[in-house]
Amino acid sequence: QVQLVESGGGLVQAGGSLRLSCSASGRTGSGYAMGWFRLAPGKEREFVAAITWSSDTDYLDSVKGRFTISRDNAKNTVYLQMNRLKPEDTAVYYCAAHRSGSLYYTRSYGLWGQGTQVTVSS
Repeated sequence: QVQLVESGGGLVQAGGSLRLSCSASGRTGSGYAMGWFRLAPGKEREFVAAITWSSDTDYLDSVKGRFTISRDNAKNTVYLQMNRLKPEDTAVYYCAAHRSGSLYYTRSYGLWGQGTQVTVSS
């Protein structure tokens, strides 16, 4: 079975940057739209960004201009470049492979990584 593995999370001060990576075993992942979601304390898991097979992208309004999603299909990897981080960005970040339905909903994704913690200090 294909697995997704996130990396790149960590502790950073406000205004700093991190780049998250999500690598898929095998080649299956490259054929799907991919999304990033996050789960913050006291909140529901929310959509952050997505990228389609044709590299169209979409973002949560609060991260537009700060985060950039990209993919390297040859490496079966999707990235989330996170700049100008804010404490409000603190969450566990998950990547996921789209299955069907709206890219904005968790139920539309059929394969999830284990998550990587991003903590942004004041």
